[in-house]
Amino acid sequence: MDADVIIVGGGLAGLVASNELVRAGKRVAIVDQENSANLGGQAFWSFGGIFLVNTPMQRRYGVKDSFDLAWQDWQGSAGWDRLTGELPEDEWARKWGRAYVEFAAGEKRSWLREQGVKFTPLVGWAERGDGKAGGHGNSVPRFHVPWGTGTGISEPFADKAREAAESNLVTFYFRHQVDGLIMDGNTVTGVHGTRLAPDPAKRGVTSNREKVGEFQLTAQAVVIASGGIGGNHEQVRKWWPERLGTPPKTMITGVPKHVDGRMLDIADDAGVRLVNRDRMWHYTEGVQNWNPIWPSHGIRILPGPSSMWFDALGRRLPSPGLPGYDTVGTLTMLRATPDIQEYDHSWFILTQDIIKKEFALSGSEQNPDITNHDLKLMLQSRLGRSAPPPVEAFKKHGADFVVADNLRDLVAGMNKITDVATLDYEDIERQIVQRDAEMTNPYSKDTQVMGIHNARRYPGDKLFRVAKPHKILDPAHGPLIAVKLHIITRKTLGGIQTDLNGRAFAKDGSPIHGLYAAGEAAGFGGGGVHGYNALEGTFLGGCIFTGRTVGRSIARQL
Repeated sequence: MDADVIIVGGGLAGLVASNELVRAGKRVAIVDQENSANLGGQAFWSFGGIFLVNTPMQRRYGVKDSFDLAWQDWQGSAGWDRLTGELPEDEWARKWGRAYVEFAAGEKRSWLREQGVKFTPLVGWAERGDGKAGGHGNSVPRFHVPWGTGTGISEPFADKAREAAESNLVTFYFRHQVDGLIMDGNTVTGVHGTRLAPDPAKRGVTSNREKVGEFQLTAQAVVIASGGIGGNHEQVRKWWPERLGTPPKTMITGVPKHVDGRMLDIADDAGVRLVNRDRMWHYTEGVQNWNPIWPSHGIRILPGPSSMWFDALGRRLPSPGLPGYDTVGTLTMLRATPDIQEYDHSWFILTQDIIKKEFALSGSEQNPDITNHDLKLMLQSRLGRSAPPPVEAFKKHGADFVVADNLRDLVAGMNKITDVATLDYEDIERQIVQRDAEMTNPYSKDTQVMGIHNARRYPGDKLFRVAKPHKILDPAHGPLIAVKLHIITRKTLGGIQTDLNGRAFAKDGSPIHGLYAAGEAAGFGGGGVHGYNALEGTFLGGCIFTGRTVGRSIARQL
């Protein structure tokens, strides 16, 4: 055999699994279609947020959290409804969900610290919810930001794998594209595929697919940790569910092109059971990257709660279509409303005071202060008089940004950057004036304005994240800014169904001997640990938890 265990995919889930196996003295082969520059996968590019429950950082801000509250939020968000009949798709997903929340409320933080992950004092309030206590959303802030952003999560595990390679416990097979599983009856014994030509492309840049040979590797176990379909718009449209309306004609892409979903189809063809493939997680606040790395490269705005959100026809979105509240609810609103289905964009309108306090950009490269562990720069960037430099760069160079000193010029500029001028100045003005009238008092009947006041009761938001309430049309807070927003592809929520040890199932529901799955390929656990909605900070966490579980499980079995 070439190794004790073959791991398909050099992303976070695969690296965590490898680390557990190496600690147990097992020999690991990590197979990846990209070059060594891409070790760490999508996690490297992420903002790095981690879902944790009842931490010292939360308590420092006066947040009272608990497993019970987090589990209530998780269940309300997941909405698992495929729990009956023969081979229910959500059977194992729900079990993984509870196990994951227990991990997040238990040893997750201390274990990550042991692995070399360090956290900033920032705790964000992501996915504030649909407005129902038992529905979707985080009841309290749980989004913990690590030093290094995504690199602070991925690199400690990548470094461990590199160190293990020096002692021959890990062998990297870069530029090896898996084309199939090697089966012996109901047992997986290895993988085979194509050797790709060397390519010196930098991390994230699209590489060649020139075939220079074939390969075959055998082992006692195989782990599929190959990610999802976010870089493949054809696959996204194929699995786009009717409940989300019509898929956009144009989308931007939040992950490199090689996140193509090939391995999911290969597993399916080999008889592996995949479930919940119609569940996905795409953001509605994407902007075109003015300095792209991969094709159609988009960046997601992580918004605070104060920007006004309008559809393509200039109508203010109703609750829960509020910035930072309900990703899937807003996506459905924008794609299933009949008279705007033909348009692929929406709009933020805000002020300079809002953008400097409330705009964060997803991506390690968009947050040099936190990525480079620079506390002084972080305080200057997050508490300074202007927006963080990467945000200001988008405002200056981004194709989706319009800046004006008055609303009439702003609306005219917005109409110039769309194919059809659909916005009416008087209509936009009327809605903003109505909203501004609600800012006179520290209370309001406007749902969004109530949310702003509520957010500022949380010290972390008041200090770092939410602008002081003010009128949009007050020139003292200007200039005015409009941002054209696109759908940006990101995560696959369904995948290979696995038991609580990470063993993959066959289509008939029986375990496939020697085959495991972790990370996004496994729906972050059980083929759909998130159900229909994520609470954020749970994608990297899902990769970590499933990778750790699979690595330990295999180590016990071999």
